[in-house]
Amino acid sequence: MNNHFIDWRHRLSDGIRPFTAAAFGLSLGCGWAFATETIAVPAQARAMTAPELYDLYRDKTWQWSDGAGRFQEKGRIFRAWSGNATNASWAEGRWTLTDDGRLCLRAIWHGPGGSFPNKTCFRHMLHEGTVYQKKEPSGAWYVFKHAAPDKDDEYGKLVMQDTVSAKVMAYRPVAQATTTPKTVPLPTPAPIGAF
Repeated sequence: MNNHFIDWRHRLSDGIRPFTAAAFGLSLGCGWAFATETIAVPAQARAMTAPELYDLYRDKTWQWSDGAGRFQEKGRIFRAWSGNATNASWAEGRWTLTDDGRLCLRAIWHGPGGSFPNKTCFRHMLHEGTVYQKKEPSGAWYVFKHAAPDKDDEYGKLVMQDTVSAKVMAYRPVAQATTTPKTVPLPTPAPIGAF
């Protein structure tokens, strides 16, 4: 399979250009491998349900080349980090799910250039065990997880180990001391049983 890298600024940060490269390094990660061929989602595919998405992401870390995002089950907290040293950024917010196959990440990103809210959503379709994903509203469909595991699947970058919390805790004091407005709210936990 031929792969190329797409910058996360285009995947997750549409509409927040003033902060992306200069202030946050990347805003949720870095390069991301995708198939170069166009993927046609089979007509028989259906939207994944909220419980299916919950099982796919809960208590997992999505590893990126220069960062990671953590989908904490308790309170449905989403935390992420990107970059290092002077260009380090971190985020904290919530992850939500819908029965039309949508995973949304709502977080406040903090970094050298300030703090800003960001919402990014991904749509998921399922057909015969294969999971298709695209960034909404204008991303291209690609195979996120093959029915028979493939070493190049993006799904393989979801791991149980929490590689995010310690980084966020390390980056937080520096960013908050210089750039975080007092009005930025902390994430509100999801109600028990809510998706």
